[in-house]
Amino acid sequence: MIETVRFMVRTRDRVGMALDILKILYRYGINLKAMEVGPGYAWLKIEKNDSLSFDFLKQQLLMEEDVMEVEEIKLLPQEEREKKIKAVLDATVEGIIAIDKNGMITAFNPAAEKILKVKAKEAVGKPVSEILAPNLPMLRTVKTGESYDNVEIVLNSEKSKSHYITSGRPILDEDGNPVGAVASLQDIESVMNLVYSFTQPAMITFDEILGESDKIRKVKEIAKIAAKGNSTVLIRGESGTGKELFARSIHMASPRRDRPFVAVNCAAIPDTLLESELFGYEEGAFTGAKKGGKQGLFKYADKGTLFLDEIGELSTHLQVKLLRVLQEGKIRQVGGNEEIPVDVRIIAATNRNLEKLMRDGQFREDLYYRLNVIPIFIPPLRERKEDIPLLAMHLVKKLSQKMNKRVSNISPDAMKKLMEYDWPGNVRELSNVIERAMNLCDDEVIRTEHLILKEEEFNESADIQQSCGKGCKRLKEVVGEAEKKAILEALENSRSVREAARLLGVTHATVLNKMKNYGIKKEARWSE
Repeated sequence: MIETVRFMVRTRDRVGMALDILKILYRYGINLKAMEVGPGYAWLKIEKNDSLSFDFLKQQLLMEEDVMEVEEIKLLPQEEREKKIKAVLDATVEGIIAIDKNGMITAFNPAAEKILKVKAKEAVGKPVSEILAPNLPMLRTVKTGESYDNVEIVLNSEKSKSHYITSGRPILDEDGNPVGAVASLQDIESVMNLVYSFTQPAMITFDEILGESDKIRKVKEIAKIAAKGNSTVLIRGESGTGKELFARSIHMASPRRDRPFVAVNCAAIPDTLLESELFGYEEGAFTGAKKGGKQGLFKYADKGTLFLDEIGELSTHLQVKLLRVLQEGKIRQVGGNEEIPVDVRIIAATNRNLEKLMRDGQFREDLYYRLNVIPIFIPPLRERKEDIPLLAMHLVKKLSQKMNKRVSNISPDAMKKLMEYDWPGNVRELSNVIERAMNLCDDEVIRTEHLILKEEEFNESADIQQSCGKGCKRLKEVVGEAEKKAILEALENSRSVREAARLLGVTHATVLNKMKNYGIKKEARWSE
């Protein structure tokens, strides 16, 4: 194996500097393996020469006019960037595949190996159409430059048998033309583990729902009554109010407490996949279906409780199938004809206005009435502020143990600040604020300076709204503003556009194009 030496040369920024360095290497017959050049810097990788020491070469370089420093280094900047990228790719639990404009695989991380059951050494440098399939969405992305999200893929080829969800993005050149694509992959089983929790009896009771206000007391009373029966429950409330906590408590107080509680987020999974997960499928129902088929969550939850969170996001197709289960107590698996009886109690939850969805034709009226047998409305935290001290102190005690902190109290001024805030994120936001304060607090008492509320978090950017209502900026606009700010800061700390580009880790041409796009005028002090 050929030994190499890497070193950095710091110079004055002038035309021909790189050529002068190369002349010295040529003079002594040194073989150059790689070189990077930036304003005032050159980084070189050369073959080690037993007859020529690095110290000698260093002295020769320092004798050159305008060479100011020569220092041996471990890695070239590009090598360092590649090492960091590889470390990220190796650590991520998602599979990552990259291809060039010809569809040849250029990156294939360990998670992709596991999901696709293909070794990277067998894949890199080969056409993705040959290794996986000829009609993958990332091949369309290379041609069109269009992104895609949450596409379900089933591979049943000789080289790969896998079932996964994928999202992809184009790799663009400086002119915005696609020159490659990168795709992330999640194994279907991993997705399912994120989407729902299939548990033994959920050990959460009504005692764990804290609050002494009249509103929360009344809600708990209704929920306790609902727990005794078998009717469908519809829990309404804003995000962060604790709808799943109530659902689990109802289950634990019900006669079904010793049977499974299965929670499913209807908004977190593609429609076609949700159908097969809820109802199951028979062998051969689709390409890649497991041998022997698969029982769905309705069967998993048999004799227990099925919690359908974000029910307002359910497609009209699945609304019809759910209605059939509620009416007849039977399911039909995907690809099957048999009616399978199930004994499942449904608890649904939503933060959407189902009445408006009905008027707009997005939610079936018959399903609404089937679900809304026992309605439970959880009040937002701003409507039961008298519960804030109890909740806040409970969180302090709980987090102190978890974080190994000695915080044990909240100052009167800090508590007043908590009481005056409107809590758009409800109890979930309160928990977030208290945990943040615990991290900032090095005393036993949380004070006002430790409390960073949502309105203060964004006080430097008035255009970013607390909620994405009217006037909320699109993500592209927010990213653009951040990009412009980063370019301006880099230019302020640079003598030239090239130096700013080096600080930003992009090309000189990219910075010039971005300056033009964002209307940043070039000042005389910024040379190219």
